[in-house]
Amino acid sequence: MDLEERSPQLGIKYKDLMVLDQLVKAGADLEQPRHVIFYLYAPTLDAAQSVAKGAGTAGYGLRAEVGKPSPKSPDSWPVTCEANAVISPDFVRDTGNLFDTLAAQHDAEYDGWEAAATPRKA
Repeated sequence: MDLEERSPQLGIKYKDLMVLDQLVKAGADLEQPRHVIFYLYAPTLDAAQSVAKGAGTAGYGLRAEVGKPSPKSPDSWPVTCEANAVISPDFVRDTGNLFDTLAAQHDAEYDGWEAAATPRKA
């Protein structure tokens, strides 16, 4: 199975369904809002800043450090976006589409997401 393919029932990539499954196995109540982190990697600082700007315009917060590549990957500028959201199938599909589009527009890579098993405390 190609993890990038989408489930015909929900339109969600199989890799995203695997994350949802892990959250449920960890006891997550997916109807409660939680902290979600998205990971993208751009080939240049300019591309990383453009991806970050697009994510910010769409309402996603950014971590303080955006655009510092590791010495092992000097041509991979990380962009980390965050949200506090209910992880519904629509949310997973819509955010995946957004970050796939931003990545494609800037020759970047959308590497996926993770979420806390427990809701974020206010």
